[in-house]
Amino acid sequence: MKIFKLTKKMTWIMVGVVVLTAITLIVVNANNTRKAANATLQTQVLEKGDLTAIVGATGTVRANQSVIITWQTSGRIEEINTKISDPVNAGQTLASLAESSLSQSIILAQADLVNAQRNLENLVNSGANKAQAQLNLANAKQNYDKVRWNQLSSNEARGTNQNQIDAARAGVTLAEDKVEKAQTNYDRFAETPDSDPLKAGALSNLANAKMGLSQAKANLDFYIKTPNTQEVSISDAKIAVAKAQLEDAQREWDRLKDGPDADDIAAAKARVAAIEATIAMAKITAPFAGTVTDSTGMVGDLVNPGSPAYRIDDLTHMFVDVQIPEVDINRVKVGEAVTLTFDAINATEYEGRVSEVARIGTSIAGAVNFKVTIEVLNPDDQVLPGMTAAVNIVVSNVTDVLIIPNRAVRLVDGKRVVYLLKNDIPTMVEITIGSSSDTLSEVISGDIKPGDTLILNPSIDISNFMGGGRPPF
Repeated sequence: MKIFKLTKKMTWIMVGVVVLTAITLIVVNANNTRKAANATLQTQVLEKGDLTAIVGATGTVRANQSVIITWQTSGRIEEINTKISDPVNAGQTLASLAESSLSQSIILAQADLVNAQRNLENLVNSGANKAQAQLNLANAKQNYDKVRWNQLSSNEARGTNQNQIDAARAGVTLAEDKVEKAQTNYDRFAETPDSDPLKAGALSNLANAKMGLSQAKANLDFYIKTPNTQEVSISDAKIAVAKAQLEDAQREWDRLKDGPDADDIAAAKARVAAIEATIAMAKITAPFAGTVTDSTGMVGDLVNPGSPAYRIDDLTHMFVDVQIPEVDINRVKVGEAVTLTFDAINATEYEGRVSEVARIGTSIAGAVNFKVTIEVLNPDDQVLPGMTAAVNIVVSNVTDVLIIPNRAVRLVDGKRVVYLLKNDIPTMVEITIGSSSDTLSEVISGDIKPGDTLILNPSIDISNFMGGGRPPF
């Protein structure tokens, strides 16, 4: 009985030893496992520092101004005055066509130009038009006064002078006497054949006498009778015409009395410019100062309208146009500093400045971007139009702030978190981020401080263990 009790006690002791040993092994194994897992983690002790926040994009270099010049008419190239890389001035002739190969309209335009220029010069310098306008006005006034004085009154007889009436009546009496005598003379030849010259002369005198009597009676009627409706209408119409002519002459004089009319000069200049443009079709001229960056054609080549001739670029200023997403556009301001690198230029960084920010976005495949133009401030001969540029726009600079690497940040349940190593145990901490660059971000809130150990590469297992799920990046 005593032996049984001892055996049972020892059994419990042995069970306790086994359990303790198992617990010890589990703890040791867990510690070893945690240490082994922690040994694979990349960590960093946090500290404060400075941060330059940037917005990055890529774009293509372009010149300040570019133009592709084409021929405007058909012909044969006679002269080529420039080649690629030559600097040119505005208005400089780069190439021209042989006159013998041009169309007739362009050749004749040279003669038309002489006449148009002469007309413009006469218009500006000559006083003939002004003098003629003054003379026309004087004549119009005189004619208007004349027709008004000669206007027929519909209520009064024309013969206001009795002497005129008496003279008209006497004229009728004398005319009647002539007719009577001519009739008597003609009657003498009643039996004479019509072929008799004397009879023919008598008939002629009689006819003339009758015509004279009709005229004398008409003159008398003119003075003793009032004008009829038709005569009044004609008189009124003459006055209306004279008045309209006077008004036209007055307007012309008002237009020219202070010198050549501005509209006339503008029209004359337009005619000169149109003819000059026609003549200019036979040559290629530089529209602005720049550099020849492309040239097509050789002396003797036949060209047609639209055939390419030259490309001119103003390389004094170089720009890069980039597309910035709508989430970043409000951070970009005109005047902000930019750094630029080029795929074709190794180990060289260039300075730039934001010169324009578009006010309207462009939607492509559901993504809205805004055009931002950047001026390259220190371009050299290596920077050429068409090159691909990577730009970093400096949107803010912060100093003495807590900064963390972007690769340590995870997204859990829509919140940004990081993992700190506390007592060898990964601990999730929610944070709020401020300014960011390509690699670093500013921490503006969260239970995190300088001196904490940050896990740079939190694994999926750690995220799952902490209840956060798979990291989103």
